[in-house]
Amino acid sequence: MLRYGAPAGGHWYGDRQLGASIVVYGTEEQKREFLPKIRSGELFIALGMSEPEAGSDLASLQTRAVEDGDDFIIDGQKTWTGGAHHSDYIYLLVRTDPEAPKHRGISEFLVDLKLPGITINPIVDMSGRHHVNEVFFDGVRVPKKMMVGEKNRGWYQSVVQLDYERSGMERLMSNYPLFEKLVAYAKETKRDGKPLTKAPLIRNRLAELFIEFEVGRLLVYRVAWMLDQEIVPNYESSMGKAYCTDFQQRLADAAVHILGLAGQLMPDSKWAPLDGLVAIGYLLAPRYTLQGGVSEILRNIIALRGLELPAR
Repeated sequence: MLRYGAPAGGHWYGDRQLGASIVVYGTEEQKREFLPKIRSGELFIALGMSEPEAGSDLASLQTRAVEDGDDFIIDGQKTWTGGAHHSDYIYLLVRTDPEAPKHRGISEFLVDLKLPGITINPIVDMSGRHHVNEVFFDGVRVPKKMMVGEKNRGWYQSVVQLDYERSGMERLMSNYPLFEKLVAYAKETKRDGKPLTKAPLIRNRLAELFIEFEVGRLLVYRVAWMLDQEIVPNYESSMGKAYCTDFQQRLADAAVHILGLAGQLMPDSKWAPLDGLVAIGYLLAPRYTLQGGVSEILRNIIALRGLELPAR
């Protein structure tokens, strides 16, 4: 879908990560309710992890769920929640035991976003687009049957889920239409009377990007093979995610340099080459190495679990 520029939306939260989490940790009732709808595309699920004071140190999260009869009452805030504004549910990490060590008092819930007490506020990014949100929970009553997995074991479950999240092929493919258009533009455009493809620096840059794309494809195919064997990829998915998001940033940077000043024109300008994809791709690129695990964290995982280096 991404390769051909289809409007993919945020379906992959369910496809690559949350569906797999329900398979591993969900009750039979949850599997019957959610998995067929995820697979058919009827159900969108957002991911409620990050908070204003809990990003890479996710175990510091403070959104709280207090047991009350047959329910839990949830209060708190999540931020950078992708796709919440068009999702049906949110897969939520909350603190269920505030007295426990921070890694041991967390649980997970599937929460209907239509429940009373939930407010979703947009966060507009620097490209002017609305992808992510703040989500507030004010006395939201959630049935106990919506807890996923074991109470107070949510941190350990989420570590596996993050391996699934980092497995996504969209890490490589989100900007691929830009690469294809950039190559076509270089072939069709002349500068100083010569095609751009005659310029050695541009030829070399495009060739390097093509090599990097093929390397990234091998990394994500390796992860896909592991998933087919029912092996949870760990450092392998971190390798793919770190490499592919770096590639996307290098691609956006190369596109801006090749197009020059015209590469800064947004889609609303009639003069924008490539429909303004270059400017949008460049403005979106910084987030690629942040969301789903910052590259520094991923390299620590690769060092510790891939190379078995000592912890610092």
